[in-house]
Amino acid sequence: MERGHLTLILGGEKSGKSDYALRLLARAPGPGLFVATGRALDAGFRRQIQAHRAGRGPGIPVREVDTALPEALADAAGHYGTVLVDSLDFWLFACRRAGDEPGRVAALLAALDGMGPTRVIIVSCEVGLGPVAPTAEVRAFVRSLGALNRQLAQRSARAVLVVAGRALALPED
Repeated sequence: MERGHLTLILGGEKSGKSDYALRLLARAPGPGLFVATGRALDAGFRRQIQAHRAGRGPGIPVREVDTALPEALADAAGHYGTVLVDSLDFWLFACRRAGDEPGRVAALLAALDGMGPTRVIIVSCEVGLGPVAPTAEVRAFVRSLGALNRQLAQRSARAVLVVAGRALALPED
């Protein structure tokens, strides 16, 4: 993927990164597509997903994926001006749960390389700001997500950290 076509938006839980990404999508070349990666595994998360849906409004087409993010991107390439992926952390968690994280990550990077002129905005949690994770499983997830965020930041024309609803552009080096 050309560096000019990828924007990475990082932030903590409930930092405002999704709202910021939606504002970028509204200003980006269209048509736009929203790719939702979250899957409701409990009632609280189901309510959060419903609130996100209500906040987006009906004018944005939505594709919901579990581990099929690379395929969704490949399908969108050339058909949409901009694709917003929210959120990479949910997708990576689903890939870990399915037991195919390395294969799915490789497929994601390949799909991003094949996007052509389609712009991509990716939202992801920056998990490295919190306390040390209490279990080996959580620490492994944090390391994997951190590594993937770094790979995407290297490919991005723009990386942004959102804190308390405020966006801070991150320098390249």
